[in-house]
Amino acid sequence: MTLRIKHLQFGFGVIAALCLALSALAVFSWLAFEVKRGDTIKFDSRVREALHEHASATRTAVMKAFTVAGASVCEFILLGSAVLAFWSLSLRHQAMMLIIAMAGALTLEIGLKHVFHRARPEPYFNVPLPSSYSFPSGHALAAACFYGMLASLVSARVRRRAAKVVIWIVCVAMVALIGVSRIYLGVHYPSDVIAGYMAACV
Repeated sequence: MTLRIKHLQFGFGVIAALCLALSALAVFSWLAFEVKRGDTIKFDSRVREALHEHASATRTAVMKAFTVAGASVCEFILLGSAVLAFWSLSLRHQAMMLIIAMAGALTLEIGLKHVFHRARPEPYFNVPLPSSYSFPSGHALAAACFYGMLASLVSARVRRRAAKVVIWIVCVAMVALIGVSRIYLGVHYPSDVIAGYMAACV
């Protein structure tokens, strides 16, 4: 009976994951179509301006810190640390899952940026503009893949529900703040960040 319940739970989990992936793919496809047509310009401009109107020295410093946390070098260091931690605990399957997720994120980022060739917006606060294309946001995509997979793997090893909730809240907050930091600093359009999140879900 217990085994049957576990099989049902696994089946529901797979179905839920597929539904999430298909929904994210649909949103990404629609967003990509709108970006190609230039129909996201008004939305992107309004969100950028709204964030920029509430800028301050403190907020800018915080946003710069989060954008650094989502940079490739920092993500690589965090990935290496997490993989070593899992490996030392004999959780090799978890370590490989994390590596595969980030390899997929990198492949998607490079491939999609070269497909859409979207130019970057004008940055704020004299922030250097990255040389890569804008759509989708690599920071958002990589952060969602890394922290999402990390939260999933770590929370699965924790028994207390409160601890699981804390793990997910921290990881979701990191993903959200890294994405917002890219918009706040002006190096990405909001639609780039949303597309990055959707690509990560897929």
